[in-house]
Amino acid sequence: MNGLKAAVVALCVAAGVSAQAQRRAKVDLLMENPKLTAQEMAAGVLTPEVLWKMGRVGAPALSPDGRTVLYGVTEYDLAANKGVTNLYTVPVAGGDAVRLTPDGMPGSDGAWSADGRTIYFVSDRSGSAQVWRMAADGSEARQVTDVKDGIEAFGMAPGGGRMYYVARTKVERRGSAEVYDDLPASKARVYDDLMVRHWNYWDDGSYLHIYVAEVPGDGLVTQGRDIMAGEAWDAPMAPYFDGGEIAWSPDGTRLAYTCKKLTGAEYAVSTDSDIYLYDVAKGTTGNLTEGMPGYDRYPRFSPDGRRIAFTSMARPGNESDKERLFVMDADGGNKRYLTPDFDYNALGVRWSGDGRELYFIAPIEATHQIARVGADGGEVEVLTAGDHDVSAIDLQRGVVVASRMTLSSAPEIYAVDPADGAFRQLTFVNCEFCHHIAMGEVRKRWVPTTDGKRMLTWVVLPPDFDSTKRYPAVLMCQGGPQSVVSQSWSYRWNPQLMAAQGYVVIAPNRRGVPSFGQEWLDQISGDYSGQNIRDYLSAVDNVAAEPWVDAERIGAVGASYGGYSVFYLAGYHEGRFKAFIAHCGMFNLESMYGATEELWFVTRDMGGPYWSPDPVAQRSYAHSPHRFVGKWDTPILIFTGERDYRIPYTESLQAFTAARQHGVPSRLVVFEDEAHQVLKPQNSVVWNREFFGWLDKYLKK
Repeated sequence: MNGLKAAVVALCVAAGVSAQAQRRAKVDLLMENPKLTAQEMAAGVLTPEVLWKMGRVGAPALSPDGRTVLYGVTEYDLAANKGVTNLYTVPVAGGDAVRLTPDGMPGSDGAWSADGRTIYFVSDRSGSAQVWRMAADGSEARQVTDVKDGIEAFGMAPGGGRMYYVARTKVERRGSAEVYDDLPASKARVYDDLMVRHWNYWDDGSYLHIYVAEVPGDGLVTQGRDIMAGEAWDAPMAPYFDGGEIAWSPDGTRLAYTCKKLTGAEYAVSTDSDIYLYDVAKGTTGNLTEGMPGYDRYPRFSPDGRRIAFTSMARPGNESDKERLFVMDADGGNKRYLTPDFDYNALGVRWSGDGRELYFIAPIEATHQIARVGADGGEVEVLTAGDHDVSAIDLQRGVVVASRMTLSSAPEIYAVDPADGAFRQLTFVNCEFCHHIAMGEVRKRWVPTTDGKRMLTWVVLPPDFDSTKRYPAVLMCQGGPQSVVSQSWSYRWNPQLMAAQGYVVIAPNRRGVPSFGQEWLDQISGDYSGQNIRDYLSAVDNVAAEPWVDAERIGAVGASYGGYSVFYLAGYHEGRFKAFIAHCGMFNLESMYGATEELWFVTRDMGGPYWSPDPVAQRSYAHSPHRFVGKWDTPILIFTGERDYRIPYTESLQAFTAARQHGVPSRLVVFEDEAHQVLKPQNSVVWNREFFGWLDKYLKK
């Protein structure tokens, strides 16, 4: 065994992969059509092109008998600039995965029927996204819906004779051609209130609505009942449109869903969503969480249908408040807060089969673990441990499965022992990459901060790390700002990809990130230019003191709030950095407030609008990065997307103009067909080539 393979096996052992799984992975590597070229295998280096060859494993769905896992795998064709998702099953006991969807007939969003004999899924094989069904072995595929313009999400009632689907529905007239019939060529839009655009789209007067339909034995569902007829809001909620916000009752007679039934300026400043219950027979809808002012989301019926679990945030206007776990009676009464003494979020909630416990994912100290609590309250038990992220879970008949990943390994599906939290790997989608592509060592480092606390910082070393050498380093400034720097594998901002190019990566969990308690998370609001900036510098100075870091060759990179951080550090860093890269960052906080869409975010985090006399707001805007361009003296690369309406691309244009006018070496890269993230394969490769080209130019001299 050569050194590279030995290192990879060591990483597999560290990740908890059994010897049997390692042997299985080696067998799977003997495939007829490997994704990696011979040159890529020989080099063993993670590159942007290699990253796009990896299969992206979706969330697991257990069969009703708990014996089989259904999941999707998305694979991308870089030349075609698109991806295709196919469905697979694998036995929980272990064994070969079976592909269910044939070539040229993709499928996604798979779901089991109540008896486990049928799988429902979404496919565009008929020309638009529609619901299809097939036998559990992948045979007998046939179309279930033929809804005009396609569907966005669906859910089959447990009995199988009824379904909901989500479809875009025209409610209001926005275009001038819709108002003035004699001017059909006009492209004007007319608005009388806020939220004229959201995330990456303009408000055209259409919204996602939930439709309920009876499923005939023969024929197709072509039109259901719009349970939100005439309502000018989305369910699931914008901008993520997460189908997990909708749930059937076990008997299929009621549908619980999340919605923020507000419009205009009221919508723009509020996070007050509620859980609604629709009675299919009566055609009536009731609000189950009225009076709870923050986000109420993700309803989940108990197995007997008598109770509903959901998550709730207490504070209105705060999208990063604690995700509290509640249980209430199915009529909305008797609400009980289950996690008051647990200072972490509850995510991805699932009921145990007997209805006595609730399982959920908890972000804890820059990892994501499986936890559980009694349905009637009690102490929260954290079931799993280790440096990993659990991103999704499912339960059936006492069987637990999960999607798990690390900074060094892409998501795969595991069985989880509910007694001791032990993981057993079930899928090996990316075993070829694990075998051939080397990953750098990830070190867990607790860094002292300027206010006497400790900050967890991940340090990712180059795969061929030699402690006698000195390496350039990169500080990763996290976005959000309330986003944890955890053990998440990323296909966009990937620390291992940076390390593979010869950089030591410094990734601090600075003030304002979750998983370290609500006080640590809340601190950043109203203090963008304060303690979290000092946390960044504490991490850099601490790691730069190592003999294997070249303190004269350090860069700082970041996106979104991380982009703000880069813009701010550019005028504040006192010579620490030799290169900067900012992606879709906030540059001028006053113009940002006037041009963004979700005003609750900037109102809370800035302390109010820029005209507010509030001292927190005045301090925030006084420390906007654009006010310190006079101190900029370090080369900076700026990325943006023209369809980014969260942090409008004009912020990046302003920063580039300021840099050029101030004589700072700078470059602007604009993607006309991207929004806040770069998601298209070829655009991503361009992004990475520009990214590493800039770092190499200024940090590898």
